Amino acid sequence: MTHDTGSLHARHRAVMPSWLSLYYAQPLELTHGEGRHVWDAEGNRYLDFFGGILTTMTAHALPEVTKAVGEQAGRILHTSTLYLSRPMVELAERIAALSGIPDARVFFTTSGTEANDAALLLATTHRRSNQVLAMRNSYHGRSFSTVAVTGNQSWSPTSLSPLQTLYVHGGVRSRGPYADLGDAEYVAACVADLEDMLQQTAGGVAALIAEPVQGVGGFTAPPDGLYAAFREVLAREGILWISDEVQTGWGRTGDHFWGWQAHAENGPPDLLTFAKGIGNGMSLGGVVARAEIMNCLSANSISTFGGSPITMAAGLANLNYLLEHDLQGNARRVGGLLIERLRAVAAGLDVVREIRGRGLMIGIELVRPGTDEPSPEAATLVLEAARERGLLVGKGGQGGASLRIAPPLTLTVAEAEQGAELLADALRQTQRQLADASES
Repeated sequence: MTHDTGSLHARHRAVMPSWLSLYYAQPLELTHGEGRHVWDAEGNRYLDFFGGILTTMTAHALPEVTKAVGEQAGRILHTSTLYLSRPMVELAERIAALSGIPDARVFFTTSGTEANDAALLLATTHRRSNQVLAMRNSYHGRSFSTVAVTGNQSWSPTSLSPLQTLYVHGGVRSRGPYADLGDAEYVAACVADLEDMLQQTAGGVAALIAEPVQGVGGFTAPPDGLYAAFREVLAREGILWISDEVQTGWGRTGDHFWGWQAHAENGPPDLLTFAKGIGNGMSLGGVVARAEIMNCLSANSISTFGGSPITMAAGLANLNYLLEHDLQGNARRVGGLLIERLRAVAAGLDVVREIRGRGLMIGIELVRPGTDEPSPEAATLVLEAARERGLLVGKGGQGGASLRIAPPLTLTVAEAEQGAELLADALRQTQRQLADASES
């Protein structure tokens, strides 16, 4: 079978929206994968440090997951939530127990966008308010309601909104008006900003939605404990806390199973959303909430595809593998090593402003050498240079000036060291290119 990627690209442009962006000047067609590697249509092999946007969480073609999917497909593919589903109940039981939320109920969706959309519906209905607090530089999805709580200009195509959204400081530690403060002072300033922000509302705000580590925002995070301090203020007003765990959940940060656990002093969130990694590539997301919140909808509701038997089978097999093989521990150990290697490389490079993150969720912010100005150009150059060397990474951050490193959680020490070296070469090449361009 022959593959003409150029022809496929032309066909893509002819039938897909112009805003459906593709990586690389010559886009890749990925045809198969195994473990931490993928292959393109020309037969080139790549070490995958992005996992389909943090979605291939355990490994490509993980036998336990593909076996579960195949066996379920051989029985029945689809039923809908109008019928009892054993795999849906079993996965919901597991997630409810793991969530840390008391008296938890679980509603399954097909994506993180849909999960956040459902969480906003629940919170605003429960609180009878359309006022929502969100974090600056945040991203929560591409639907009409989730765009309305996205504080990142690059991902906000419209100002029209069903919600009144107010944006709070705190998601980006190393930029903004409080960047020069120590951690304790930073948290205090952000809490003061939150309290001041609440004076601008009509009262009765529904919820704060926040990513413990901002994903599309470039893997930025506040000091541990910020959201616990926020929770103290929110609880006084009855305002709900929605923790968007679409990218941080399931142990990716290494130190915690959920991102909210770095902010656990005042208890768990009221609602938790998840997606991406749990299905290892299957379309699986959901919301966990206390029963009183989850059950607040008075109208009928079902989900045609949420909780599909085949995605539930995949999720159960994937979650079992993750827990049995302590992939959270592996993310902590191998991720810690990877961050150390990358920081050692970056120490001599002006193009790198900051390496941040924890576990296997690592961000590299790039700037125009000699300045503090974010450089999307540098990020694009590194993306291409890494690909040339057989390494796939992601982009994000303000204006797309940060690299996102998020390999499958089974990453080995040898693969981490190999990836760090390939990325180091790509960063050095980019610094030389930018230096040559500034001289000419």
